[in-house]
Amino acid sequence: MIATEPKLSNKPESSNGEKSALTDGFHLVVDALKLNGVDTIYGVAGIPITDLARLAQAEGIRFIGFRHEQSAGNAAAISGYLTQKPGICLTVSAPGFLNGLVAVANATTNGFPMIQISGSSDREIVDLQQGDYEELDQMNAAKPYTKAAFRVSKPEDIGIGIARAIHAAVSGRPGGVYLDLTAEVLAAALDANAGVESLVRVVDAAPRQIPAPESIERALNLLASAERPLIILGKGAAYAQADSDIRSFIEKTGIPYLPMSMAKGLLPDNHPQSAAAARSLVLAQADVVMLIGARLNWLLAHGKAPRWSATARFVQVDISPTEIDSNRPIAAPVVGDIGSAMSAFLSTLKPKQIQPQTAWIKTIAERKQHNVQSMAARLNANPSPMNFSSALRAVRDFLADKPDIYLVNEGANTLDFGRDIIDMHQPRKRLDSGTWGVMGIGMGYAIGAAVTSGKPVVAIEGDSAFGFSGMEIETICRYSLPIVTVVFNNGGVYKGDDFNRSGGADPSPTVLMKSARYDKLIEAFGGTGHHVTDPQGLTKALTNALASGRPALINCVIDPTAGTESGHLQSLNPTSHIGGAGK
Repeated sequence: MIATEPKLSNKPESSNGEKSALTDGFHLVVDALKLNGVDTIYGVAGIPITDLARLAQAEGIRFIGFRHEQSAGNAAAISGYLTQKPGICLTVSAPGFLNGLVAVANATTNGFPMIQISGSSDREIVDLQQGDYEELDQMNAAKPYTKAAFRVSKPEDIGIGIARAIHAAVSGRPGGVYLDLTAEVLAAALDANAGVESLVRVVDAAPRQIPAPESIERALNLLASAERPLIILGKGAAYAQADSDIRSFIEKTGIPYLPMSMAKGLLPDNHPQSAAAARSLVLAQADVVMLIGARLNWLLAHGKAPRWSATARFVQVDISPTEIDSNRPIAAPVVGDIGSAMSAFLSTLKPKQIQPQTAWIKTIAERKQHNVQSMAARLNANPSPMNFSSALRAVRDFLADKPDIYLVNEGANTLDFGRDIIDMHQPRKRLDSGTWGVMGIGMGYAIGAAVTSGKPVVAIEGDSAFGFSGMEIETICRYSLPIVTVVFNNGGVYKGDDFNRSGGADPSPTVLMKSARYDKLIEAFGGTGHHVTDPQGLTKALTNALASGRPALINCVIDPTAGTESGHLQSLNPTSHIGGAGK
């Protein structure tokens, strides 16, 4: 791809009397993005970047306009996760920048490559704190929450600024990057030829990081010594797109594996080596654990007892050396990109070098069978009104033969139950709250996935989680995206049966409107709404909505008593038992 010809501005005379063409910062930003393959921008137009959004669209870059910058940033982030290229979010200054910053911070925490580009006030006014419109030192505000932050103050530096942002976003462990463009630099003019020469085409933005051969040997020897080995796949493994090599290594070694939620589908969830249905057992009893793109953070109880064996030893495959020994000593660190590491493992692995003990495989199989039978009893029940299990059973059965559909999932109980009940059969099709466990990613992720892939998306939302980004259903309708949103409506945060302990008329802090009809919201924007109260109605609504290919929202009424306070995270939510404040 080559840079587009700069648009001509006014043509003052040069020293020899000829007219010289000019370009400006707006055009150079668009030219630099196009030169580096950017074809979509997610954002909210306004001062001082309105013309930048218009110009990008005029020059062939698709602009998806949102109702809130955080959702635009989430769409950009998930686009980066799916494509391994930085998603671009464009925002206005100060408050708009701060709205987007939440998504950038979340992208950095999750390892998703994205770049937030924000317009900002003129530097001399900001630096003297003279009270400019939306005055804020945005670059320094962004630094603690991003992988990198840059400011461009001269139009001839726009090309370099965008190149540096791209490198920072995708190299090493990916993350969120902030790029500050002042109003002055956007409007500044310069010679068109000089502008073209200032642009930079990024080469090899994410170079391979080859692991040391001795680290591969050490890791294989440790796995070979194990009696009860286990592989844990994180979303970093899914991001790497080394799907074939990961599956081949798991199957050749015979090691049971446990996928983290966004790694589901790297191997199909019904794969015989999956230990997902025996999660507690394998974490507690594994003696050697291989982490592939997974971190020993809170999602894995920091690798510590009592969830884990205190004597377990670890292999960790990670692109960041600073991740090693972060919670538990790592006996066999393998530092490199996952694709290169898995290729090296396969080429070095000897036939039958690693053979898990038969007793370990049998123990896992027995626990899986017991747990699957216990879950089947809950899933096969048909309570009225529906609970999470019966509603998600309907969704699971509907999606079982539709592996191409992207699934977005957020909430507390909605997320917890959804992760365990709905099987995935292809990689990178499950998109959820991730490492931070945040709410509000749903509509942004759904839009980003639909725009990036062109394929249908089903977003399963708790009613509380939906409220964070629900206005984006107007965005979904405006762009006619094939997204079906299912709101699990139990009338509350966690559940809807709490009460006001003062005896007053106000609802409890965790109670939402019990009679809410979320389906009516999408109808206001031209989409299709469905109101369902049983699994049969939910199946029918999903069938009709997906067949239409149009935006739809299903208001799925759930028993208000269904759900658990804080979902699976009760231990993280301290409770007062003094003065009547407790549960």
